[in-house]
Amino acid sequence: MAGVITASEPSWTAPFTGLSPRCFGKLLTALRRKGAAAVRRGRPWSLPLEDRALLVTAYWRTNLTLRQLAPLFDISKSAADRVIDHLGPALALQPRKRFRGGTVLIVDGTLVPTRDHAVAAQSKNYRYSTNHQVVINADTCLVVAIGRPLPDNRNDCKAWEESGAKAAAGKTITIADGGYRGTGLVIPHRLKPGQTELPKWKEEHNTSHRKVRARVEHAFARMKGWKILRDCRLKGDGVHHAMLGTARLHNLARAG
Repeated sequence: MAGVITASEPSWTAPFTGLSPRCFGKLLTALRRKGAAAVRRGRPWSLPLEDRALLVTAYWRTNLTLRQLAPLFDISKSAADRVIDHLGPALALQPRKRFRGGTVLIVDGTLVPTRDHAVAAQSKNYRYSTNHQVVINADTCLVVAIGRPLPDNRNDCKAWEESGAKAAAGKTITIADGGYRGTGLVIPHRLKPGQTELPKWKEEHNTSHRKVRARVEHAFARMKGWKILRDCRLKGDGVHHAMLGTARLHNLARAG
């Protein structure tokens, strides 16, 4: 029996990956450069690289269980699990190490509900979640770095430093919300003790700040079109790989 879904049929690409066939082709080219298509020792993969990449991205996009997804590719649940474990890290976004002069970044944290309680903590929504610090380019709205996931009992100030997001941004000008007070980031003006209202110029700065910072919220909304970020069943580093992989797919879809 042939699989129901196959990368050889371009009509499956957009609904199951969130990418156009052209962008999916770019992803495959990058994987081949990394050696993902190389023949390995032991039992060969039952699926070609194209279908394996489609399986992983479809898993992130739809969040179907492996029992539901594996029959669509005519493989076993355990084989699908091995494909995700092997190829997922190869699809991860690589953080930018250098930024052009004048670049402005935006950072904010987002929560990913996670079944693995060892890497999560109970959050305000009464679900176990991980905190991910996401850094985007303010001009392009592309994700440039994502910190390692932390249990959601860390505030954003600590998560900014402990996750590695601060190191990834370096000395580049970075905008954040008022929750990052004391971090040296560009945050909104606040009332000082005894003040009842801000000067007009500070109010204008805050208005401009809100409009720019909203871009990171829009990026979160687009990324969470990949439903794995709404309820992640992966264990250990799986949630980190899913977040990085989703960021890469988001960048491909946005850049075109």
